[in-house]
Amino acid sequence: MNMKQWLEDVKSSSVKKPMPILSFPSTQLMGITVKELVMDSALQAKGMKMVADRVDSSAAVSMMDLSVEAEAFGAEARISDDEVPTIVGHICQTQEEADALAVPAVGAGRTGLYVDAIRQACELITDRPVFAGVIGPFSLAGRLIGVSDAMIFCYDDPDMVHTILKKCTAFLIDYIKAYKAVGASGVIMAEPLAGLLPPAMNAEFSLPYVKEIRDAVEDDTFVFGYHNCGDAVPRQLDDLAELHLSIYHIGNATPMKLALEKLPADSIVMGNVDPAAQFCNGTTDSIRAATRAVMDDCVSFANFVPSSGCDIPPASSWDNIDAFFDEAAKYYAK
Repeated sequence: MNMKQWLEDVKSSSVKKPMPILSFPSTQLMGITVKELVMDSALQAKGMKMVADRVDSSAAVSMMDLSVEAEAFGAEARISDDEVPTIVGHICQTQEEADALAVPAVGAGRTGLYVDAIRQACELITDRPVFAGVIGPFSLAGRLIGVSDAMIFCYDDPDMVHTILKKCTAFLIDYIKAYKAVGASGVIMAEPLAGLLPPAMNAEFSLPYVKEIRDAVEDDTFVFGYHNCGDAVPRQLDDLAELHLSIYHIGNATPMKLALEKLPADSIVMGNVDPAAQFCNGTTDSIRAATRAVMDDCVSFANFVPSSGCDIPPASSWDNIDAFFDEAAKYYAK
């Protein structure tokens, strides 16, 4: 697929099909647990297909499982029946440990399973692009260092952090290229830990590595998208704009209209109905109201696409998900 043309078609369309980060609630459609989903490539592909058949989205997006890449490096992942997997502890907090850290081959841990899931999904879903999901470089480094300690080490031992970031970046480039090789049309990179950094630190410890990854993987057939839902994103928007990314996916901590005002007008900017408060814990009435509110603020921007503010949790109500899509369609029909 010519993804540059897809981007232009999305921007020029008077009706924007939503593109939420929607995959984990497929467990409800299949009657399985989260643990079963994250351990089985066929179930992941089947779930993506079932979601695509149910909702009129502009693209199919795989899971935002931010444990997979760190697990491949040797970190411990906690996987449960009902919750999105998480990383516990740390494996690297000294320069010596950083120097010794090995960059895993794609296929280590569950990364091969996730690549194969996208391969199967691309065979099943042929009416829209299929996007893989990966973690961002600083968010990955933070899971290796320890999320609560990562910012401290940026001050106390920045050389160690950069050593790890370089290795994370090398792996992520290879990992994304593997997704590209099996047919993915693009990737959404989630960098939420960097969204907690002051702008100057984000500009040092995240954005150069994000740019390196984007430059290594994006072309006419493959689009690079960037997601951040951190509280500091409103103060980072000027620096993010300088990257001139194809897709920005903005979390609900940032006013969506502010993001559209700050980010490039020729980039697609997606967001940002609250995934926890609305998709998971809201009602059909409240999510319709939240969807209308975002669209009232944003539909005047030609590059706006309705979306969730982050990955939609596994237990989210399908009534709420359906209401979001229905309300967006009704809004454009007006």
